[in-house]
Amino acid sequence: MEQKTMNYCINQHTHLYAAWAASRGASVMGCRFRVEQGRELLESCGFTPSVSRPKQLPNLKSIDESHKTWRQQMIKAARQHNLKMTHGVAAKLINLYLKCRFVCGGYHDHPRVRNLHPPIDSVMLKALAKANVGGFETDWKKLQDQKWSKLNSTQYEKAIQLIRHCMDDEPLWKIEEYWQGNQ
Repeated sequence: MEQKTMNYCINQHTHLYAAWAASRGASVMGCRFRVEQGRELLESCGFTPSVSRPKQLPNLKSIDESHKTWRQQMIKAARQHNLKMTHGVAAKLINLYLKCRFVCGGYHDHPRVRNLHPPIDSVMLKALAKANVGGFETDWKKLQDQKWSKLNSTQYEKAIQLIRHCMDDEPLWKIEEYWQGNQ
């Protein structure tokens, strides 16, 4: 067996796991990519092993603008891999990564983690519409009809604003109570 160096640490470990999980969950027909490509795209936006503490995340006032910048950087980097990536796919890759690293990494109640965007997909949008969450059934159905993987920046941001409105002071990750993908 090959001898490995002692440089492998928990931050590297959680980064690789989160990148793997996010890449598997965000790769979709029309924008298929390998796990290695997904990791490279995440790293192009600054998501590296060293980003491991909630205080390194944007605060509530700047999270949406930071997220938009990450999506734009990722879409640009995806072109170098000959991938046509939308804001919906970029957002899901980012959001799944951050969910693994921070929300499910034991920081779920940190103020900066509470405001991270949850992953959005067709299963989530369908469930939100069916339950008429926030009284926004029509809006959820419209987003569902537009397909999460085809969402542009404005449509994606509309989904996040609806979620934020529905959650009041609760962490945004709690909207995933409606996600049925685990069943």
